[in-house]
Amino acid sequence: MNKRVLGIGCVVLAGLLARCEPEKEFFFKDNDSVVFLGDSITQQKLYTTYLEAYTLTRFPDNRFRFRNVGWGGDTAWLRKRFKTDEKALFSATGAVLDEMVEKAVRAGLQRDVLPHKPTAVTVKFGMNDHAYQAFREDICRAYVRSQTEIVNILKAEGARVALLTPQPIEDKPPAEHDKSVKNQSLRKFSDALRDVAAAKGAVYVDQFAPYMKLMLAARAAKPDAMIGGGDAVHPGPAGHTLMAWAILKQLHAPALVSGGGVDVSRWFFRSKVMCQKNCTLSNVKVRNGTVSFDRLDHALPMPVDARAAAALSLAPVNDELNRYMLKVAGLKAARYALTIDGLHVAEFSREELAQGVNLVNYSTPNAVQAMQVLDLVFKKNDVYFERWRKVQLENGPAAKLAELDVRISELEAQIDAARKPRPHRFELTPQT
Repeated sequence: MNKRVLGIGCVVLAGLLARCEPEKEFFFKDNDSVVFLGDSITQQKLYTTYLEAYTLTRFPDNRFRFRNVGWGGDTAWLRKRFKTDEKALFSATGAVLDEMVEKAVRAGLQRDVLPHKPTAVTVKFGMNDHAYQAFREDICRAYVRSQTEIVNILKAEGARVALLTPQPIEDKPPAEHDKSVKNQSLRKFSDALRDVAAAKGAVYVDQFAPYMKLMLAARAAKPDAMIGGGDAVHPGPAGHTLMAWAILKQLHAPALVSGGGVDVSRWFFRSKVMCQKNCTLSNVKVRNGTVSFDRLDHALPMPVDARAAAALSLAPVNDELNRYMLKVAGLKAARYALTIDGLHVAEFSREELAQGVNLVNYSTPNAVQAMQVLDLVFKKNDVYFERWRKVQLENGPAAKLAELDVRISELEAQIDAARKPRPHRFELTPQT
């Protein structure tokens, strides 16, 4: 193939894909053992499952192990894992505060986190810590010292740490979200967490600000709008999808799933120039105006929970995290029907295809496959929760632990098989 022709053809797609490139390295890496540490919002197993499913589908050749150890009612000083006199904790300073925090945090991490030999940990506390009241300096002092100790211990064990702020509380109307003393307190706790991350070399993820912006925009458009679902503190799937969007962006998750382009104009007719980004296109044919080719993607789209569809109209989730692109230039007819493996997907105009379309907005075989991965991840996380909280921590029988370990391993093997992309036949047929 003429190298100059190929080069020019690739330039056609370059502009489409350039803004999809990640500027920095993604937080989760190959062979990571990931632990999600937090309170009841983490225990919901929603935003954490979405983060996990994104990572597994975007990097199907990498190995990962994810465990969720969220605990309802917990705080940065790990009060659900180690009993602390909180009145004394809040009044303590200096060496006394250090001793109390170090004892509590180390005990909690040694039992629930360090046995997993984590290489990456996300930490999400603050909701219970602020005690659902106006800002208190004494509580924030304990929060800061505890978060600092969490980072100290985890980094000493070789783990990368991401400190996540809480999302804001979404009270029902007529409350003004940003005027609430509880949210004002959470904002101050979040700012204090930013300082901890900067001082200790952890990654800082501010969910509070982007989530608050979405809540205020929704309330401005509709006075009784509620975006999260669930309750004021515990969002439903839509809210957790928005949380995952904010977290993934700040963890530098790549937007691009894959991008493939074909040019079938007369000048390129013999070579049928193709461009591929994280996919492979082959067996291109043009017959009677119909364009067909095989496409093997090297990643799957991020699965979006069917219960969270409302989130897609509130934030640019797909545009910023889920770009599964198709571009076809040089088409003659005004409109084309796209089928994949013989199944109708959508119709596009010649101009839309020349500009590039994001297939994640349509039902494709890859989207169906990704949803199967999400379903398996939910099942695996439910089994692990049963194993950890209901058997291990209750000193249940060893036989039951072994049984659940086998089930977890089976589900993880199914997940690994399900997340491997498969080749598909694309066909664009002119419509009359």
